[in-house]
Amino acid sequence: MRVFKQKVFLLIFVVLTVGNGVTGQTVADSLELPEVVISERFRDREMRSTAPRHILIDEQIGQLNALQLSDAVKHFPGVTIRDYGGIGGLKTISVRSLGAHHTAVSYNGIVLSDQQTGQIDIGRFSLDNVERLTLHNGQDDRIFRPARTFAATSALEITTAAPRFADNKRVNGKATLRGGSFGLFNPSLLINSRLSEKVSASINGEWMSSRGDYPYLLRYGSSAGDSTSWERRINGDVENMRLESSLHAKFSASSRGGLRLYYYSSERGLPGATIYHNTLHDAGQRLWDRSFFLQGHFEHALSCKWELQANGKFQQGYLRYLDPTYLGASGKVEDIFTQFERYGSLSALYRAFPNLSFSASSDLISATMHGNRQGFTTPTRLTTHAVIAAKWVSERLLATASLLRTQTFESTENGVAATNCNRLSPYLSASFKPLYAHELRLRAFYKKSFRLPTFNDLYYPQVGVRNLLPEDAEQFNIGLTFGTTNGALLQQFTFMADAYHNRVDNKIVAYPTGNLHQWAMINVGKVIINGADLSMESVTALTDRMMIRAGVSYTWQIASDRTDPQQVNYGHQLPYTPRHSGSARAALELKQLQLSYTLIWSGERYSNGYNDAAYRMQGYADHSISLQRSFSTPLGRLLLAGEALNLTGRNYEIVRNYPMPGRSYRLTLSIHF
Repeated sequence: MRVFKQKVFLLIFVVLTVGNGVTGQTVADSLELPEVVISERFRDREMRSTAPRHILIDEQIGQLNALQLSDAVKHFPGVTIRDYGGIGGLKTISVRSLGAHHTAVSYNGIVLSDQQTGQIDIGRFSLDNVERLTLHNGQDDRIFRPARTFAATSALEITTAAPRFADNKRVNGKATLRGGSFGLFNPSLLINSRLSEKVSASINGEWMSSRGDYPYLLRYGSSAGDSTSWERRINGDVENMRLESSLHAKFSASSRGGLRLYYYSSERGLPGATIYHNTLHDAGQRLWDRSFFLQGHFEHALSCKWELQANGKFQQGYLRYLDPTYLGASGKVEDIFTQFERYGSLSALYRAFPNLSFSASSDLISATMHGNRQGFTTPTRLTTHAVIAAKWVSERLLATASLLRTQTFESTENGVAATNCNRLSPYLSASFKPLYAHELRLRAFYKKSFRLPTFNDLYYPQVGVRNLLPEDAEQFNIGLTFGTTNGALLQQFTFMADAYHNRVDNKIVAYPTGNLHQWAMINVGKVIINGADLSMESVTALTDRMMIRAGVSYTWQIASDRTDPQQVNYGHQLPYTPRHSGSARAALELKQLQLSYTLIWSGERYSNGYNDAAYRMQGYADHSISLQRSFSTPLGRLLLAGEALNLTGRNYEIVRNYPMPGRSYRLTLSIHF
């Protein structure tokens, strides 16, 4: 807890530094001002933000019946998860229909990347040690951060828990054992250690395996009287291991830093699409994935006006794909790709006046990909990001502006390199509180950004095109937030509503050339997206010992293809984009007992850009419940939880012909010591 005597300096400090390298902060830091007391909570940050910002803290995540990161992210408004089913299935995130390529995923403040595909499989991330998930639409209000984080149209932040110690303890941690249907076995161990008064360390390991052989109902037609058969999903097994360690140091009152080492390894089967009378289709495909990175962060306050920070990262990725059933001369397809990335960032913050701050940041990224195919181009991309930003903070007005310049330099060891890129990305946002007595705020933002073509877009054999242009995106958003706190019965209530208009030009799509076996990537697409997001959160105290926490979100979207008026799909909804979707959650807390309910639902979608009845997919609703009980033991706090997932047992499909598991169960036993 820190006490500041100057109100304006306090407000700037809170907005600029909270959650940005200050890993030891609690969920609420009470801050005393001369005339008023402000309680800086994560919910407050959502309310004051100039662009939609949604946060789930560890307590809320524990109530979501979520095993993987993708399970929790589904509860954010405006989010679409493309899920190919099962624990090991590929899961990618799209925000407001802009696509997974436009959504950045960061891990403790540094962006994760995959230059080959341009999208991150968020299904591989566990929630075992996650303290906070934050979804930013447009851009975060914090201007003191790496330039790379200004680039995407939206960002998902994953923040892991930093070591914290009560009393004079030097070691604490958590051991968890989770098991469930279809052979799920998931043990994990977390140990935190205080090495000295200034240095602490953490080590975390996790193993997960599952057969993934869930039953599903295969329908041989769309009519009610058509034949059906019960089948069992094959080749859906998965085994993965995650090892992670971190070092946290507070060198002085003005300097702090940290290092993080991360390793992930998995082997999984790739179950194919369910084909009538051929349930063994593509049953032999396998995928091996290994990822390693070492990242570091350091920040230092030179004075009350100047602050500096540096970030660095080395990342290596390995991907092996095997299809032993390929009907060709070789009898199989085996691709091995290895990626290397080196990243460095320097940032400076200047508090020019009590209400006005400026920042500048410069990033340098070098990425190279190797492949096992003969004559592979072995591309390298050198990318520079440079940004200048400004922020104005007062009691009633928060405004930010930034200008990002991105430049790339392409080179290859073999063949012709792609075209270099040089782009500017402006951003403007503001939040205004019109009434002193009520926590009502109006907000708006505009952002222009782009996404670079991936290495697959540019260099994949017989597909890649060297002169592709980046996809351009424009975002417009207006909205409001309203909140109340400290009521007798309703202790907390927040409401957020936003309407948006997005445009995507030069969309990169695959196009047949000559015949259906030869495709090329071209810039022909144009997409218009209009929508609205609504969300509400509440905390209600029924008695001194009984409390209900609830949340609901709703999204309406029309995402239409406006590429060519002569095409039959002009004006049609994009594939797998429902017009209506939402989520709900509620948790009843009574002493050491907690009962939770979650709902994920979606309206009708189409599996094809041509919205014909043959491609229509029915909506679905996924209901889950859980019961948790905690106990105090001599060894520590013991938690026992049971979950029943997808209570209706329906094998609904998010992606056509990839059925999701029906009803399943999980048991979790964990001890905090």
